[in-house]
Amino acid sequence: MTQITAGAVKALRDRTGAGMMDCKRALIEAEGDAERAVDLLRKAGAAKAAKRVARDVSEGTIRIATRDGSASMVEVLSETDFVVRSEAFEAFATELAERLFDVPLGDGQILEGEALLGLDAASGGGSEIEDRLNELRVQVGENVQVGRAVRYDLGEGGAFASYVHFGSRIGVLIEISQSSEEAVETARGIAMHAAATNPSGLSPEDIPADVVERERALLTEQALEQGKPPSITERIVEGRMRKFFEENALLWQSYVRDPDLKVRDLLSGAGGDLAVRRFARFEVGG
Repeated sequence: MTQITAGAVKALRDRTGAGMMDCKRALIEAEGDAERAVDLLRKAGAAKAAKRVARDVSEGTIRIATRDGSASMVEVLSETDFVVRSEAFEAFATELAERLFDVPLGDGQILEGEALLGLDAASGGGSEIEDRLNELRVQVGENVQVGRAVRYDLGEGGAFASYVHFGSRIGVLIEISQSSEEAVETARGIAMHAAATNPSGLSPEDIPADVVERERALLTEQALEQGKPPSITERIVEGRMRKFFEENALLWQSYVRDPDLKVRDLLSGAGGDLAVRRFARFEVGG
């Protein structure tokens, strides 16, 4: 039997990220041929990864990247916080945020993991993201999944601001209409605000229609149960809907750093018609 040295096992482990015993077994089966051992590990890794994908993922991280007038944000999920904090997982999340600039992802389009993998595969004949994902699953021994992903391409005269909350479980990406240092700093504060308040849309018109109608129907039913005349009921519902918009539309919300100030008033006070063009907020598992 071919003698397998500890150095050969370590070299294969450094190259593939697989466990020491897996590397030793692969080298024994490959009779010491390192290249063949790599192939064996890849085949075994694909089988193991396929078994892991059914396991629940409730931990994860958010990564944001910028390049040449574009910004990306991605959610990567795993089974445990221990894996989230590993160098391999963090490196993959960072690489994935950068990879979004090379995938034909539509400006502002939010994709779930499977759709993103399919798009990546279609763009180059094979999914680089999926290959790296399977390698990572083998390396960390857990199910790892790509969650949501978005890329913004910057509009004329604008700028990006972002915020990733402590622990990297919440991330917010914002595009604004000005690029001055003061404007970006204001937008960064709004990104922090959005991380805390989880708005449903930029303005009332941006909140999904089904969400608005469901809320209106519920408030109408509650008002009718009070036995008020129709004209009074209508005013009650409109007043409560305004409250709903103040709680859920970013521009209508009270700014967390100064509750007496609405976010739209903060923008007006910044001068120069500063506006939030759009925003995205990801929360792990949310």
